[in-house]
Amino acid sequence: MALICDTGPLLAALDAADPDHGACAQLLTSATEDLVVPTLVLAELDYWCQTRLTGASWLTFLDDVLEGVYRPEPLTTADLRRCKKLQEQYADLTLGIVDASVVALTERLRETKIASLDHRHFATVRPTHVTSLTLLP
Repeated sequence: MALICDTGPLLAALDAADPDHGACAQLLTSATEDLVVPTLVLAELDYWCQTRLTGASWLTFLDDVLEGVYRPEPLTTADLRRCKKLQEQYADLTLGIVDASVVALTERLRETKIASLDHRHFATVRPTHVTSLTLLP
Protein backbone atom coordinates (compact mmCIF):
# COMPACT_ATOMS: atom_id res chain seq x y z
CA MET A 1 0.00 0.00 0.00
CA ALA A 2 1.06 3.55 -0.70
CA LEU A 3 -0.01 7.09 0.04
CA ILE A 4 0.37 9.17 -3.09
CA CYS A 5 1.38 12.73 -2.29
CA ASP A 6 0.32 15.88 -4.08
CA THR A 7 2.32 19.10 -3.74
CA GLY A 8 0.14 20.87 -1.16
CA PRO A 9 0.71 18.66 1.88
CA LEU A 10 4.44 18.39 1.17
CA LEU A 11 4.79 22.17 0.95
CA ALA A 12 2.64 22.72 4.04
CA ALA A 13 4.72 20.23 6.01
CA LEU A 14 7.87 22.18 5.10
CA ASP A 15 6.34 25.57 5.95
CA ALA A 16 5.75 26.08 9.68
CA ALA A 17 3.75 29.24 8.89
CA ASP A 18 1.25 27.38 6.70
CA PRO A 19 -2.16 26.94 8.37
CA ASP A 20 -2.17 23.25 7.33
CA HIS A 21 1.38 22.62 8.59
CA GLY A 22 0.45 20.63 11.70
CA ALA A 23 -2.04 18.31 10.02
CA CYS A 24 0.21 17.70 7.01
CA ALA A 25 3.37 17.15 9.03
CA GLN A 26 1.48 14.71 11.28
CA LEU A 27 0.06 12.83 8.28
CA LEU A 28 3.45 12.43 6.63
CA THR A 29 5.41 11.53 9.76
CA SER A 30 2.84 9.01 11.01
CA ALA A 31 2.15 7.26 7.69
CA THR A 32 2.79 3.54 7.77
CA GLU A 33 2.61 3.04 4.00
CA ASP A 34 5.10 4.11 1.35
CA LEU A 35 4.96 7.85 0.64
CA VAL A 36 4.94 8.00 -3.14
CA VAL A 37 5.65 11.26 -4.96
CA PRO A 38 5.01 11.50 -8.71
CA THR A 39 8.04 13.04 -10.40
CA LEU A 40 5.98 15.97 -11.68
CA VAL A 41 5.05 16.76 -8.07
CA LEU A 42 8.77 16.92 -7.30
CA ALA A 43 9.23 19.58 -9.95
CA GLU A 44 6.25 21.58 -8.71
CA LEU A 45 7.40 21.33 -5.09
CA ASP A 46 10.86 22.59 -6.06
CA TYR A 47 9.25 25.59 -7.76
CA TRP A 48 7.05 26.45 -4.76
CA CYS A 49 9.89 25.99 -2.26
CA GLN A 50 12.03 28.40 -4.29
CA THR A 51 9.11 30.85 -4.61
CA ARG A 52 7.51 30.72 -1.15
CA LEU A 53 10.19 29.35 1.12
CA THR A 54 13.92 28.91 0.52
CA GLY A 55 16.16 26.71 -1.53
CA ALA A 56 17.22 25.15 1.75
CA SER A 57 13.66 23.89 2.28
CA TRP A 58 13.78 22.10 -1.04
CA LEU A 59 17.19 20.60 -0.26
CA THR A 60 15.89 19.35 3.10
CA PHE A 61 13.02 17.62 1.32
CA LEU A 62 15.38 16.22 -1.31
CA ASP A 63 17.56 14.78 1.47
CA ASP A 64 14.47 12.93 2.73
CA VAL A 65 13.82 11.58 -0.77
CA LEU A 66 17.42 10.40 -1.08
CA GLU A 67 17.22 8.74 2.35
CA GLY A 68 14.12 6.80 1.29
CA VAL A 69 11.47 8.68 3.27
CA TYR A 70 9.64 9.34 0.01
CA ARG A 71 9.58 7.17 -3.09
CA PRO A 72 9.66 9.12 -6.35
CA GLU A 73 7.55 7.48 -9.04
CA PRO A 74 8.22 8.30 -12.69
CA LEU A 75 5.34 8.46 -15.12
CA THR A 76 5.06 5.90 -17.84
CA THR A 77 3.93 6.59 -21.38
CA ALA A 78 0.59 5.00 -20.46
CA ASP A 79 0.34 7.41 -17.50
CA LEU A 80 0.94 10.36 -19.80
CA ARG A 81 -1.76 9.10 -22.17
CA ARG A 82 -4.12 8.91 -19.21
CA CYS A 83 -3.09 12.43 -18.15
CA LYS A 84 -4.01 13.71 -21.60
CA LYS A 85 -7.42 12.01 -21.42
CA LEU A 86 -8.05 13.43 -17.97
CA GLN A 87 -7.06 16.93 -19.07
CA GLU A 88 -9.39 16.67 -22.06
CA GLN A 89 -12.24 15.26 -19.98
CA TYR A 90 -11.85 17.90 -17.26
CA ALA A 91 -10.93 20.85 -19.49
CA ASP A 92 -13.56 23.03 -17.79
CA LEU A 93 -11.82 22.34 -14.47
CA THR A 94 -8.43 23.37 -15.92
CA LEU A 95 -6.89 20.20 -14.55
CA GLY A 96 -3.13 20.59 -14.86
CA ILE A 97 -0.62 17.92 -15.75
CA VAL A 98 0.64 17.60 -12.15
CA ASP A 99 -2.83 16.85 -10.76
CA ALA A 100 -3.60 14.58 -13.72
CA SER A 101 -0.39 12.67 -12.98
CA VAL A 102 -1.47 12.11 -9.39
CA VAL A 103 -4.77 10.62 -10.60
CA ALA A 104 -3.04 8.50 -13.26
CA LEU A 105 -0.66 7.14 -10.66
CA THR A 106 -3.48 6.29 -8.23
CA GLU A 107 -5.11 4.36 -11.03
CA ARG A 108 -1.94 2.49 -11.99
CA LEU A 109 -1.14 1.60 -8.38
CA ARG A 110 -4.84 0.98 -7.59
CA GLU A 111 -4.70 3.25 -4.56
CA THR A 112 -7.82 4.83 -3.11
CA LYS A 113 -6.40 7.74 -1.14
CA ILE A 114 -4.07 10.65 -1.71
CA ALA A 115 -2.46 13.33 0.40
CA SER A 116 -3.81 16.56 -1.05
CA LEU A 117 -5.22 19.90 0.01
CA ASP A 118 -6.74 20.40 -3.46
CA HIS A 119 -10.35 19.40 -2.91
CA ARG A 120 -11.54 21.37 -5.94
CA HIS A 121 -9.79 19.06 -8.39
CA PHE A 122 -9.53 15.77 -6.57
CA ALA A 123 -13.08 15.70 -5.20
CA THR A 124 -14.36 16.24 -8.75
CA VAL A 125 -12.18 13.93 -10.86
CA ARG A 126 -13.43 10.35 -11.05
CA PRO A 127 -10.69 7.73 -11.33
CA THR A 128 -11.38 4.54 -13.26
CA HIS A 129 -10.88 2.12 -10.36
CA VAL A 130 -12.99 3.76 -7.60
CA THR A 131 -15.94 6.14 -7.50
CA SER A 132 -13.90 8.78 -5.66
CA LEU A 133 -10.59 9.29 -3.91
CA THR A 134 -10.19 9.71 -0.17
CA LEU A 135 -8.34 12.98 0.47
CA LEU A 136 -6.02 13.26 3.45
CA PRO A 137 -5.38 14.97 5.81
